[in-house]
Amino acid sequence: MFKQLSNIASLMKQAQQMGGKMQEVQEKLKSQRASGSAGAGMITAEVNGLGELLNVSIEPELVAKGDREMIEDLIPAAVNQAIAKSKQLHVEAMQSLTQGIDMPGLNDAISQITGNLGDEA
Repeated sequence: MFKQLSNIASLMKQAQQMGGKMQEVQEKLKSQRASGSAGAGMITAEVNGLGELLNVSIEPELVAKGDREMIEDLIPAAVNQAIAKSKQLHVEAMQSLTQGIDMPGLNDAISQITGNLGDEA
């Protein structure tokens, strides 16, 4: 019984440490950048590590052509590519956060939250 109490106390301590580190990870992710492009680089998108869209750039010659439909198709492709890269940054940050923490089921929970993105790398 005392061993179980010791295990619970250890888990609680690890959870508290993880909470503080999570704040640091969020700040780090907010400052990281990921970009995606479409149309041979004619449209680029930049997001931060949290997946927030920061910038979309469209080459002037594409705008000059006036092909609105192409632009509308390329923007989501570029944004989605950038978001996919930011999700990988997030997976890596979560893995580094939980490294060395021995909590039963933690790896499974992280896999569910991140959608197993770490397996795609």
